[in-house]
Amino acid sequence: MHIGILKETKVPADRRVALTPSSAVTLMNLYPEFDISVESSDIRCYSDAEYKQAGIRVTEDLSDCDLLVGVKEVAPSTLKTGKTYLFFSHTAKKQPYNRKLLKQIVEKQITLVDYEYLIGNDNVRIVAFGRWAGIVGAYNGLRAYGIRNNLFDLKPAHKCYDMKEMTGELKKVTLPPIKILITGGGRVAGGIRESLAPLGCKTVDSLEYLNKIYDEPVICQIEPWDYVKRKDGKDFDLQHFFYYPEEYDSVFFPYSTVTDLLITGHYWDPGSPVFLSEEDYLKPEFKISVIADVSCDIKKPFASTLRPSTIDKPFYGYNPLTGKEGDPFDKENITVMAVDNLPGELPRNASAEFADKLVESVFPAFLNDRDGIVERATIVRDGGLTRNFSYLEDFLAGEK
Repeated sequence: MHIGILKETKVPADRRVALTPSSAVTLMNLYPEFDISVESSDIRCYSDAEYKQAGIRVTEDLSDCDLLVGVKEVAPSTLKTGKTYLFFSHTAKKQPYNRKLLKQIVEKQITLVDYEYLIGNDNVRIVAFGRWAGIVGAYNGLRAYGIRNNLFDLKPAHKCYDMKEMTGELKKVTLPPIKILITGGGRVAGGIRESLAPLGCKTVDSLEYLNKIYDEPVICQIEPWDYVKRKDGKDFDLQHFFYYPEEYDSVFFPYSTVTDLLITGHYWDPGSPVFLSEEDYLKPEFKISVIADVSCDIKKPFASTLRPSTIDKPFYGYNPLTGKEGDPFDKENITVMAVDNLPGELPRNASAEFADKLVESVFPAFLNDRDGIVERATIVRDGGLTRNFSYLEDFLAGEK
């Protein structure tokens, strides 16, 4: 099987790659059945020269490849008829901005495998960038807090060579006795904790966080049972919440009355209650001044997340009185960080970890899919929707 590593075509540019030079060499050493070529790119975090030095062919033409592999959505105009593609397509949730992409995939008789649906037998995603979203998101949150309060000025993460340099920047950070709140308990929240760890802040539980005053900075991490309750008064049940989120009410607001810096790492279902409505921001007891919204769901569950921000311009302001965007560091506004491609700020680190998982668990399945890993993640096969994704028929037809 001949694998072609695509140059990224999404705008704004993404510098990540699915196979680093070293991981490409490892894959071919482990599985001689694979041959790998890399499409030349002047934006990729690993240069053409690094691939050449590793003995990987760099070319302008991948037409002889069987499997074409990228990271973000592939520009529809570049799709090659009859090929198999592997990338994050962002089509399976009926994202309207990618309807054209899915239509082109079908029309060109392409087979599409999506990273997001590569699930192991334990029902856990095999590859994801969530950890890196959390790492960079927390760093950006600290950076915003430092700028807003004239405390310290951290180098932007995307201008650091790698995570080691970024972590070194945290030596500049001295925090006053503030309260930092983290939402969620998965990969993203783990990345947030990892990024905050060098600060040595004390961790407290939710009751202490809500009720005690500290003379040092503290961190609290909350999960669904802390911020929602069942409408029927019964005990919280996580599986029930996953299946019936509409049967819950939010109890998040009290946290907003004691929090200075909020960093989100939760998963939010559109049927779930919102964390903060527009009205909540207007209440006199509301205290949060910086929200690093790593989860980046627009307008809900946080009304202040008006839009995604960009790596170059990560911050904007939310004015509670007008509900509109303003200067990110005006004291009347809440500072919002809502970059939706955070791992792209540390592309070398994020790519290396991602590539290692692909080599270990995904590419071998393209040779022998005995566990159905590739099958479950195949949205389109030879131009037709697979059974698991047949619900996209109306989306393709433009009906919804």
